[in-house]
Amino acid sequence: MFKVTNANEYLVITGLNIPDIKVVRKAIIWPGQRYTQFSLTPLNYTLSLHAMTIEKLEFTLPAVFTIGPEDTPESIMKYARLLAANDAHSIHHIQELVTGIVEGETRVIAAGMTMEEIFKERKFFKEHVLQGVQSELNQFGMIIYNANVKQLQDAPGSEYFKYLRLKSQEGAINQAKVDVAQAQMIGAVGEKEREAEQRKNIIEIEATTVIYEQNRKVDIAKAQSQLETEQTILNNNVKIAEIESEKKAALREAELQRNIEIQNALVTQERERADKLSKTVVEAEMIQALADAELYKAKSQADAKFYEQQRQADAMKVNFEAQAEGLKLLHQAFNGDSNATLQFLMLDRGIYQDLAKANAEAVKGMSPKISVWNTGNENSDTTTQTIRDVYKSLPPLMSIINEQTGIKPPGWVGTLPTEQ
Repeated sequence: MFKVTNANEYLVITGLNIPDIKVVRKAIIWPGQRYTQFSLTPLNYTLSLHAMTIEKLEFTLPAVFTIGPEDTPESIMKYARLLAANDAHSIHHIQELVTGIVEGETRVIAAGMTMEEIFKERKFFKEHVLQGVQSELNQFGMIIYNANVKQLQDAPGSEYFKYLRLKSQEGAINQAKVDVAQAQMIGAVGEKEREAEQRKNIIEIEATTVIYEQNRKVDIAKAQSQLETEQTILNNNVKIAEIESEKKAALREAELQRNIEIQNALVTQERERADKLSKTVVEAEMIQALADAELYKAKSQADAKFYEQQRQADAMKVNFEAQAEGLKLLHQAFNGDSNATLQFLMLDRGIYQDLAKANAEAVKGMSPKISVWNTGNENSDTTTQTIRDVYKSLPPLMSIINEQTGIKPPGWVGTLPTEQ
């Protein structure tokens, strides 16, 4: 059988193959083994401890202790071996054991102290009780988690704390009465002292005020006298200053009048100079303006002429470029024959006619050599008459051109006549 405990519990296993005991949280319980399950949860023990002091005074000490197993391996083994059980009898046995330990330790410690010591040194008493109880619980593997010791109370048949409270009450009442009387006395004395102090302060203040007033009157008189003296000096100074001011004003007026006259003379001189200078400047500016106008006119004309010449040059350049391009194309049309190109240009531009006219003018009045050509019968039909007239005029024309310029006609036009 497999057993698993809760987080606050342990299993105590004895029996087969376990020499002593085995404390675990989970285990398999084999046949021949027994187990007991116990909890670590501490329990509260409410006690009313009955004890007696060294003075044979009995008292009751109500207390609440929270005690449980200590969760260390050694303490768990002790607790499991001595006290572990889950039945009601075991739990009652543990309660009796704890109660007995706490009462025993409390009695032992109280027997060595007086009631006054216990009452005044409750912290010391509590610590000693806890130390004694814990030393006894250690052998059972238990620990005190918390202890709350309440107020000491009278045991049955004892009225110590009752009378002590009455004594304290009466003492407090009497002390309160004394305190009240003392306070009243202090209040009355203080009131008189305050009255005397008040009167004293009033007298001192009044005396100080009178002295202050007298001193202020003296100061006022001195200030008034000094003020009158200062006023007299100031009046004299004012009169002197007025006289000096009048003299200075007269001198200043004369000086200003002289400066005004000088300035007037300078202004007149400058005005005349400015008039002359302005006329000169105007004439110079007019001359300069006329010169600038002539210069601008000449410059404009020069610029216009230059622009016109530049336009003519540009036009000539364009014309020459066009003529050059045309000559280039014409030369290409004659398959590169420069002589044929030249002859065509001369014919196209009428150079031959111009030369003929020039020669005619040159030989006018002279006896030039005249060649007469007759290429055929003049009685031909009119259809070929025109062509025949052209061919009849070519030989003498070509001959004249050759004689004048040395240029020979192309082969397709004809050949020059040979001299006989």
